[in-house]
Amino acid sequence: MKRFHQALALDLLPQLGVYRLSKRIKEICPFSLFDLTHDELNQIGFNEAQIKIFHHPPIEKLESIDRWLLAKPNRTVISYYDDNYPELLKEISSPPMLLFCQGNEKLLHSAQIAMVGSRTATISGKETAKHLANELTQQGFCVTSGLAAGIDSSAHQGALINKGNTIAVLGSGLNIIYPKSNISLAKNIEQDGLLISEFWPNTPPNASQFPRRNRIVSGLSLGIIVVEAAQRSGSLITARLASEQNREVFAVPGSINNPKVAGCHQLISQGAKLITCAADILDEFPQYKFVIDETANKHLAVPDKQYNDVLDPVLTNIGYETTSIDLISQRSNLSIDVVLERLLFLELTGEIMSLSGGYIRNKGSA
Repeated sequence: MKRFHQALALDLLPQLGVYRLSKRIKEICPFSLFDLTHDELNQIGFNEAQIKIFHHPPIEKLESIDRWLLAKPNRTVISYYDDNYPELLKEISSPPMLLFCQGNEKLLHSAQIAMVGSRTATISGKETAKHLANELTQQGFCVTSGLAAGIDSSAHQGALINKGNTIAVLGSGLNIIYPKSNISLAKNIEQDGLLISEFWPNTPPNASQFPRRNRIVSGLSLGIIVVEAAQRSGSLITARLASEQNREVFAVPGSINNPKVAGCHQLISQGAKLITCAADILDEFPQYKFVIDETANKHLAVPDKQYNDVLDPVLTNIGYETTSIDLISQRSNLSIDVVLERLLFLELTGEIMSLSGGYIRNKGSA
């Protein structure tokens, strides 16, 4: 059996995801499991249903994916064990075993900002989402969302205004666009962006699948923006997932008379950064620089290889005498919040030391 079919079969193992499988096999190569005997698999802890998949995988189902890939260009399937699996997504507690992709697969490795919000958003909320998404893509970021009605759709639309980069993570298979009202939008995303799903192509939408989708939306991204959300909404769950995944959480404020932004205000009170424009978001990612992709004639945000401790805009503005946080912020032209986050990192790595009144560079630091 081809390794690609083995990867598909691993996804079919009942009651086993990447985390449970990795915990069970420890250092064993997952693809070597297909060569083990019934007793050897049983000794590792696999049950009869799981062993059946290893020894008698559903060939017709596996070959259906071969046909799906051939039916249309720009289709790929990425396994957790492939080199091109997104690194950020590997960091979450329950990464998907497979990613079915349709469009520009390279976007999975771009700098992404997620955007979520109410499915029944106000006109103002939709316009805000479009504007922010357009601003972010013009600055080189890829906007990632869930193709739902409301804020998600507006985020994708805003990203596409000037052929910016956007990724839509579906809660169904890629052959079944949900909601149907977004079929045309999905086609546009497929042309200039990327559609992805962990669900096999013909999987219909199901309520239980959308929370699973949300962990991928936040897991792929450096941070997540909540534009409109009620106090009890799926968007707040996605924001919580983002926080648990150590991602930045941003929230757009609104009128206190609008119940659809109550969740955003709640997030801000809990520590999410209040934002009103893309510049507020860019402040949080000084480690990215922006280059021109001449083939597509657009900006791309890429990690700055020169952004290290030597050229760190915070470290370079701290001397061997006590330097106050306000002075560091003034010298580096960075917000206090960004400076504080970087100071914590530099202190943990031993580059600087906290003293009364500010920080001082440790001897031996570049």
